[in-house]
Amino acid sequence: MDDDPTTTPPPDPDAEPAAEPVAELTDAQLAFLTSVFDLAREGETGTVVGYLDRGLPVNLTNSKGDTLLILAAYHEHADLVRALLKRGADTARINERAQTALVAAVFRDQGEIVADLLAAGADPQLGSPNAPAVADFFALPRMSALLSSDG
Repeated sequence: MDDDPTTTPPPDPDAEPAAEPVAELTDAQLAFLTSVFDLAREGETGTVVGYLDRGLPVNLTNSKGDTLLILAAYHEHADLVRALLKRGADTARINERAQTALVAAVFRDQGEIVADLLAAGADPQLGSPNAPAVADFFALPRMSALLSSDG
């Protein structure tokens, strides 16, 4: 090899690729993202959909692992759940409490949301406890029937 310090050695084909630098979010950006989760909790479908249609990720996840879909399902916002599913929201996401959107909807006894999630491919066996176990534990026969018929 040359003693010239400007000579760059060839890349090592077995080396791990360098990690891309991660940009830190500003306080304003964090506040905006937090507000979007609040909008999902409040069922502000039009506003949330507007942000999604302008590029906000549909599977945006907060520090507790909650997605917009999990929050919309838990807070009983069927229109928002359908809008998120239409835009490709992942029904298999599990938050830090091992809950899915389907588990949340079953817990809240929301038949319409449960049916929509099942139609979108939500797996009743995901989560701990899973959706059938939640329906059984809280004696929710309507939920048990929806889950056993798979929608």
